[in-house]
Amino acid sequence: MRSGSTTKKWSTGRRGFGRRALASSLAGALAVTGFGLAAPTAAQAADVPTPSAHYDMSHAGTSLLDVSGNGRNATLTSLTDSSFVKVGTSDDVLRFKADGYASLPKGLVTGTDNDFTVEYTVTTQTAGNHFGWVIGDGVGPWNTTQLGNHIFLSPDSAQGGYSNQVLAAIRVKSGTDNGETRMPAGGGLNPGFTTLTMVGSGQTLTLYRDGAVISTLTHTRSLSSIIPAGNVLGYLGRSLYQGDSLLRADVTDVKFWDSALTADQVTSSMPSAADKKASTDGIIRLDITPTVLGANPSLDQVTSKLTLPASSNGISLTWASSNPAVVSTTGTVSRAITSDTPVTLTATTSLGTTITIDVIVKAPNVSADLDAIVLAQRTTENLPLAVKGSANGAAITWTSSDPALVTGTDAAYTAPAVGAADPYAGGGIVTRPAYGEGDKQVTLTAHATLNGQVQERAFQVTVAEKGRWAPDAGYAAAYFKSDSDEKIYQAATSGNDFFTFSPVNGGNPVITSTADTKGLRDPYILRSKDGDKYYMVATDLCISCGTGWGPAQSAGSLKIEVWESTDLVKWTRTNGANTGITINQPEAGMTWAPEAYWDDELQSYVVFFASRLYADAAHSNGDKLYARMFYVLTRDFRTFTYPPASWQDTGYARIDSTVTKIGDFYYRFTKNEEGGAAGPLEAGKDIFLEKSKVLTAPTTQSNWSADPNTTWQLTDTRMTSLETGQAGEGPEIVKLNAGDPNNNTAGDGYVFLVDNYGAGGYRAFLTSGSAIASSSQADRLSQRADWNVRPVGGLPASPRHGSFVSVNQSVLNAVNTWTSVKAVASTTTLTADGREVTAEVEAADGGDVAGTVTFTGGSWSKTVTLVSGAATVEVPTGVGSVTAKYDGYADGLVSVSTSSAVSLAVDIVTTAATRCVAGKITEVLSVRNGDTVSADVTVAGAYGSKTVTVAAGKTVSVAFSTRLTSMPADSVSVTATATDGRSHSSTVTVAAVSCK
Repeated sequence: MRSGSTTKKWSTGRRGFGRRALASSLAGALAVTGFGLAAPTAAQAADVPTPSAHYDMSHAGTSLLDVSGNGRNATLTSLTDSSFVKVGTSDDVLRFKADGYASLPKGLVTGTDNDFTVEYTVTTQTAGNHFGWVIGDGVGPWNTTQLGNHIFLSPDSAQGGYSNQVLAAIRVKSGTDNGETRMPAGGGLNPGFTTLTMVGSGQTLTLYRDGAVISTLTHTRSLSSIIPAGNVLGYLGRSLYQGDSLLRADVTDVKFWDSALTADQVTSSMPSAADKKASTDGIIRLDITPTVLGANPSLDQVTSKLTLPASSNGISLTWASSNPAVVSTTGTVSRAITSDTPVTLTATTSLGTTITIDVIVKAPNVSADLDAIVLAQRTTENLPLAVKGSANGAAITWTSSDPALVTGTDAAYTAPAVGAADPYAGGGIVTRPAYGEGDKQVTLTAHATLNGQVQERAFQVTVAEKGRWAPDAGYAAAYFKSDSDEKIYQAATSGNDFFTFSPVNGGNPVITSTADTKGLRDPYILRSKDGDKYYMVATDLCISCGTGWGPAQSAGSLKIEVWESTDLVKWTRTNGANTGITINQPEAGMTWAPEAYWDDELQSYVVFFASRLYADAAHSNGDKLYARMFYVLTRDFRTFTYPPASWQDTGYARIDSTVTKIGDFYYRFTKNEEGGAAGPLEAGKDIFLEKSKVLTAPTTQSNWSADPNTTWQLTDTRMTSLETGQAGEGPEIVKLNAGDPNNNTAGDGYVFLVDNYGAGGYRAFLTSGSAIASSSQADRLSQRADWNVRPVGGLPASPRHGSFVSVNQSVLNAVNTWTSVKAVASTTTLTADGREVTAEVEAADGGDVAGTVTFTGGSWSKTVTLVSGAATVEVPTGVGSVTAKYDGYADGLVSVSTSSAVSLAVDIVTTAATRCVAGKITEVLSVRNGDTVSADVTVAGAYGSKTVTVAAGKTVSVAFSTRLTSMPADSVSVTATATDGRSHSSTVTVAAVSCK
């Protein structure tokens, strides 16, 4: 309540929260019932003095308003209008999300004596090293004079001995002692909003929880040693200990007194139980609405399953439905209705209140499933041609105008016995035109059937030609640096040597998150199946923002952050929005270290990640919370299958899988996240190796004898710690490029990397594909003599969990200079065979060349398309010199070049004949000059030699008498020199003949 009272005494101590009784009636789709205001009468209430400041979370601009009438507004830092919510009609709540704090002005508590009172009404489910409030100033490390003396309260601590309990303490540094004395642990918050009141009286601190004493402390400290000399008394939501996070909690009311309240006054002052229940219900309403919605756009457009949580904010919820046949108490939504149907869902809380949610279930319409289909207008990947509608579950089949370009649904498709089924039933497989052939168009038609409704819709798609191929010439990397630097950095090699990495972009971050948790970790770069695009996925987690490792695993993000790029310099979001993509389920605790790999059988990318899995969306259970691996499928890194499928669940914690394929088998390196052995996995916090022919085959146990044709077989364990002396995670496996000096003579070299997260980041091992493939229980890769960690060096400085990828020269240059890809130089060579000329174009990097060549000679020219880097043309008569110019290609990836001029031979054509004269043979050779200048022509054979001048466009005959009645074949040479200096040389054969 914003009472604004200026009276010295209150007749009822709860007036400061009085307007909040109105929160028992919530407007809109959600209503709270069951409680009214139950304030005590004046005779029952203790007389409570006016507080020195009262913050009921009213605010204006950057001021948290003091409604006591004393004008002691607090100053907000990084907290905005969006940080405040209103529950009911009048109760304001400040939602601290480790994103800001309030500075308290001097004068609330003076320190003239040791008497003071702080009343603090809060709810939180996040344990952490954070302060709810503190009196004192000076942020600094433990046991330093930089750290100011103080009194503080943490509503939900993560400290040893106080985990999930209220922690309160007084600190006055003395000599070498930090001087902190903690109040004895007295338990945690009550369900929902809880009022914590600390009273200082003389040398005693007393802590109340909802009016009941939970802890007392007798101390020797003086408040005068704590009250700062400056204008800031202390803070709400900010710790003074350097490195502590800001607060994560909901706060609805805070009061200060420069005096010690009595126990009766403590009880009378605090908000009533009914007020707090109403506010709690309002917060629950805000929190559960997005959860309840699931994938539905709004409560009045429900078409898919609702998620009805079993608890929220520590409050148990029991659900009832006004029409269970339409929406069940488990959230299942009927798709058999024929008209839109309203349903009221009622949650009864463990506080005894009820919360109602009104929804409208939309009658299924087949057109909605067709409306929901979104296909890329131009694709470089297989297409996600869904066979089940995402809105209402309509059955969909696809046909293609060009099945050779894009396949339609395979009516005969059957799911495999092991691993994932193709969610597209053979449809959407794209065969891209070759590089240089250009894009092609296709029409895909979706035929949808639902409850007797039949509709179809056509989609026009452009299939992109394949990108330009060039040999790999180096490597790039992406990584983050530390728990305090959760941004994506990149590095690249100086050439085709894996161990020559240096930071790029001036050592600055490549991507800094401004969305979701605002942290980016574990970036993984995958080259597309055709090699002309890169995808990057990363964990949405920000430890430096104040998230503890506990909440990071129990209430972590359900999103992954996804980008794509063709040059590793310019990254764009695949979903076109500055936010991640939700791929995990509400029951999940986190979505860690996503990676991806191409599945040849499914013709899709498999995206896999680590997560805890709770029994329900409210995360109400505390058992079986080990990390396990899940996967989803995607073809475009924009749409993903849902829900995630279990991939690795052995009953032990596993995280950080990475995969490579060698021959017919996939090989998977994974971290054993347990603190010790996990079945046959010998050591915790280390890497093990498995293999399988089926990428998506489930793993339910680690087994040396498993059949790799149907599941994953264990082939090595404890792979790194005996060599590095460190715990390891984030394994990566990279095939070395041809020509890399680290590669072996067979060209089978690999680099295996492990993140020694406690000792500087990645360390590397050199190995081979054959060595990985041959590892077994009897002959383990990591126990061979050549399994040795390389000396430190050659990798980016202190890289944490990241990835490494091969790149061609153009991309390597772009990354190292942090510019766009530049055109590769080309060389055009022209040769002539008579009047047929051939131009051959070579790129400096040895890669593909596409486009056209224009041949020019005088006023004549002709443009010819390159085929396999060459173009040939017949030069017309009269053209004596030709050049060839490579015109480039539409993608601009290879630069223009021009050949040297080639002079063509003078155009002389000689034909041979014989005739019988008086029974003797005479050779007759006709010389035709098809050129534009005259030429002197010499004809020489076995029966003589003659030189004649043949004018342009004329024919001259030369005869030789043999005096023979029969003659064998005769080879006659013809040489010519034109007046412009060009020459000609050819041979003509006079056939054998007889005049008998």
